[in-house]
Amino acid sequence: MSAHLEGELASLDARLLARLSARGFDAARLSAWAASLGGDPSAKNRLRGQLEPLAEGELAALPPEGSAAHPELAANGRAALERGQVALAVLAGGMATRMGGVVKALVEAIDGVSFLDLRAAELAVLAERHGAAPPMWLMTSEATHAPICAALEGRPDRERLAAFEQCVSLRLSPEGALFRSDGDVSPYATGHGDLPDALRKSGLLAEFLARGGRWVWISNLDNLGASVDPAILGHHIASGAEVTAELVPKHPGDVGGGPVRCDGRAIIAEHLRLPPDFPHHRVPVFNTNTFLVDARALFELTMSFTFVEVRKTVGGSVAVQFERLLGEITTALTTNMLRVPRQGDKSRFIPAKSREDLVVIADDVKRIARERRLLG
Repeated sequence: MSAHLEGELASLDARLLARLSARGFDAARLSAWAASLGGDPSAKNRLRGQLEPLAEGELAALPPEGSAAHPELAANGRAALERGQVALAVLAGGMATRMGGVVKALVEAIDGVSFLDLRAAELAVLAERHGAAPPMWLMTSEATHAPICAALEGRPDRERLAAFEQCVSLRLSPEGALFRSDGDVSPYATGHGDLPDALRKSGLLAEFLARGGRWVWISNLDNLGASVDPAILGHHIASGAEVTAELVPKHPGDVGGGPVRCDGRAIIAEHLRLPPDFPHHRVPVFNTNTFLVDARALFELTMSFTFVEVRKTVGGSVAVQFERLLGEITTALTTNMLRVPRQGDKSRFIPAKSREDLVVIADDVKRIARERRLLG
C-alpha cells in the first residue's frame, strides 16, 4: 500500500471503517487497484485469450409450445417449484439516476405499482399454481438497503422476501488517492458480480440448500419480463449445466454483454471486456443478465473475479471505481446458452432504465403483467 493511501485510510473515522468492513471492504484490494492505475483502462479491462463469436447454431432454444418435448420440460420445472427447490434472487442495488436519483425498486413502474410490487406479485401467483412460493432475495446496496427494508415491512408476503447487502469499496482519484466529494470519501457498490459472495455471507443460500434447494434464478429488478417459466427451468435441469444464461435477439444499437468463445470455452462477456475490433455483428444475441444457477455450485464457487476499471463523473470530477460483473461466473461454471423471446407476450427482456423507457414500454408491461397475473 502506498504511504499516502495508507495514511488516508488510517485517518478515516473508525465508525466509517467499521461500516465499510461489515460490507466487505478490503483495504489491500483497494491498494492493489490504486497501484494498477495509469495507462488505458479499456485495454486493461479486455479479456486475454483467443476470442471468437458464438454462432447462432451454438445457442440452445426451447422446443415450441406445440411440440411433444415442451410439456415434459414444463412438467419437470413445475415439479421442482412444487418441491420448493427454486429461489429467486433479484438485483436491487441500483439507484435510478436516470429517474431522478431515487431507489429504483420503489419507483412507480405502471399505474401506481412499483418495480418491487411487480416483482413480488409473482410470488402469490406461484404459490397458487404450485402450492408454495419460492423465496425472493433482494440484493440491495448501502444506498438502497434501508428504504427497501422499510418498504418490505407490513407486506402480506413479507415472510417470502429477504434483503441482503452487496459489497462496497471507496472510489479513487485517477492519481490513486482516495476520491473525495465535498471533502468526504465516496463509497460505492462494487457491481452485481458481488452476488455470490454477498449471498453466501447472508446465510440465505446455506439455509436454502439445507432445506433441499437446488436452483437460484437471478435477474435484474428492472427487467419486467424475467418471470418464472417452468419450461425454461425444466430446460435448465435437462441441460445438466451449472448455469443457464438467458439471451435475446440483438436489436440495432444494443451495447452490452453476449456469448463468446474464449480459448474454446463459451462464456458471457460484457462489451467493455472485448477488443475494439471484435466482430460484434456476428453475435446475434444480447445478454439479459438473467441466470439460472445450480445452488450448490453457486455456494461452492471460489473463482477470483476480475474487477474492471470504470471512470465516473461524481460531483463534476472524475472518479475511478472497480466493479465485477455477474456474467463472469460463466468462466468457472458450465453454461447453457439459451435463446429466449424478446417480443410478444412471451418476452423475457423488458428493461426500463429511464422514465422515457417506462413510457415507451408501458403498454407491453401492462399486457404482459396482466397475462402473467401480476396486476389485479
